[in-house]
Amino acid sequence: MSEEAFNEAPELGESYQACEAEVRQFLAPLWTATETLPAAVRPFVHAIHGWAVRTDRIADEGSPEGREERFARWRADTLAELRSGRSGHPVRRAFVDTVRRWDLDQALVEEHLDAVRADCAAVPAFETFADLRRDYLRGAAGAVAELWSPLLQPRGPEAPRRMSALGEACQMADVFQDLSADLAAGRCYLPGADLRRFGLTAGDLRRGDGGRQEALGAVVDVQLAHWRGLLDEAAPVTGAVREEYQPFLHTLLLGAELHYDEVALLGSRALADGMAPLGPGGVAPLGPDGVAPLSPNDVAPLGPDGGAGRRPHRPGPGPVPEHVAVIMDGNRRWAEARGLPVHQGHRSGGRAVLRLVNAALRLGIRHLSVYAFSTENWDRPPQELAALFECLSDGIARGVEWLHGLGVRVRWCGRRDRIDTTLASWISLAESMTCHNDALMLTVCMDYGGRDELTAAARALAAEAVAGTVRPEDIRPADLARHLYVPELPEVDLLVRTSGEQRISNFLPWHLAYAELVFDPTPWPDYDLARLKDAVTAYAARERRFGSNGGLPAQPSGEEPVRSG
Repeated sequence: MSEEAFNEAPELGESYQACEAEVRQFLAPLWTATETLPAAVRPFVHAIHGWAVRTDRIADEGSPEGREERFARWRADTLAELRSGRSGHPVRRAFVDTVRRWDLDQALVEEHLDAVRADCAAVPAFETFADLRRDYLRGAAGAVAELWSPLLQPRGPEAPRRMSALGEACQMADVFQDLSADLAAGRCYLPGADLRRFGLTAGDLRRGDGGRQEALGAVVDVQLAHWRGLLDEAAPVTGAVREEYQPFLHTLLLGAELHYDEVALLGSRALADGMAPLGPGGVAPLGPDGVAPLSPNDVAPLGPDGGAGRRPHRPGPGPVPEHVAVIMDGNRRWAEARGLPVHQGHRSGGRAVLRLVNAALRLGIRHLSVYAFSTENWDRPPQELAALFECLSDGIARGVEWLHGLGVRVRWCGRRDRIDTTLASWISLAESMTCHNDALMLTVCMDYGGRDELTAAARALAAEAVAGTVRPEDIRPADLARHLYVPELPEVDLLVRTSGEQRISNFLPWHLAYAELVFDPTPWPDYDLARLKDAVTAYAARERRFGSNGGLPAQPSGEEPVRSG
């Protein structure tokens, strides 16, 4: 509602404010994600979420005695007020006004209420994933997501279904967030058929049976496959709304994706040990790149102030590469395969970058370099370049607080005289803001070409020779290295290229001299922590001889070599 409307109906305005406060207090991630929406629609989405949060609290909080009666009264009052169009309740008043004002489907309200009532009234028992989805995920979160769908002015008949899939994918994050506590309370949301397939019971999950780790891991893998299906179904939803609504959807998608990555990393440990919270409870407004699960009990990677939870890394067996470089290929093909415009592929690729940063931190990688824009990319159509620069600017502008909170230092590697000035300014700001961080060094290769870099370094070294500050016969590799764009950038241990191409494309040729190469067929927007972990595992299995009997080569800078592991 506008400020004028609030002034004309103060009680209604107070109710909208109460809804927003409800979400902000009990579901900070979703509140912050909603703040990325245009001001004209934001209060109505807060009203929907405020009512949903209060509904969940009534179902969960308070003494068990009388809980069913309290919820039945809440349900009956909500439905009666929707029919009459009037409410005196401080939260329901705004919700009823929103449903009536936007002509929202009241059957979705009833569906959500019935799902919550069924969940709090009985022990969950779902035979198949289809049952879990139909009887719980859909009603608990899918119906809510579809409820706010009309406010985002969706395009195409598939949009509501994809909105529901997004809500369900976020609810899967909540299932795993609460899994260990639910198992301890005798509540198992995993499909019974999946457990029996591997000879397991809910009790085995609760105990984390040490003798059945392979079976426990297999059950988690099956759930991840179900979850991946929901994420794939939901992914095109960002292209089904106008641009001003897309940051909200990208935020929700990334929240579910980061939780998915965490479960993939933990494997069977997620069953008995549970998932450590991803952060202190809220998110910074990351626009197309951010986090916000759809559950009142969920926790996301950022606090309301932009601070992030520092979580210990979980390296796998064997040495971990100190420096991983990534050629992020496949955004356009990913978009085309889904019938989306190219810029949607770049937006989704932006989410994948933040997933990569999170994955690198979790695996113990210290240096990460990404190929964001090459000198050859200038040959692309002007409209695609404009969309790409806008996407990069928006992503960095909204993501820098997240990176800073994680302790990531951002650096620019490449030419600085040709890039769009807005984008250049944001990268420079990110460099300045994060210059003292040391958890991870993120080098963004922007307008970068390896031959250009080496030519510029040779030119600078030649000027020194002409000036007499260095004798040509004394020039060593370290002399050339100090004239590179980022002189302190260490040798690359592992290069990953996505989307199936098998070439280095003029990327960091000086630093790739002894790098191990992994080519992954996955399009970049689908690259996740599990795939990076596979690449690190492949790296650890290789014997690195560096052209000799296994000794590490001297670093160009003349410093002691950095050893992996």
